[in-house]
Amino acid sequence: MASIPATLRYDVRDPFAVRMSFPAPATLEGVEVCWTFARELLSTGVAESAGTGDVRVRPYGYDRTVLEFHAVEGTAIVHVRTGELERFLTDTAELVPAGAEALHMDMDSDLVELMRDAY
Repeated sequence: MASIPATLRYDVRDPFAVRMSFPAPATLEGVEVCWTFARELLSTGVAESAGTGDVRVRPYGYDRTVLEFHAVEGTAIVHVRTGELERFLTDTAELVPAGAEALHMDMDSDLVELMRDAY
């Protein structure tokens, strides 16, 4: 199985989401691709199958988690060590505990941004 240097990121300014980026050489288009999905999906998926849309996460064996990314071009299946995902999720929970995401959002600024071009 080939290793792909994907990067998993969390930004407290978008506390409900995580992002996984794949470098250009690892993609069909030859450009970096970034998938954004729910932190809760990742958290649930390390223990049991989760997701029905473009991103699905499920345990695989005793030490792996599978992330599936579904697009028109095809499906990418990525195996990640479950321990690494659990450490990542622990780190995100230290920044923003699960259930406290809304406290870390600036709803007024987000609403202004959404309504900026409204007539």
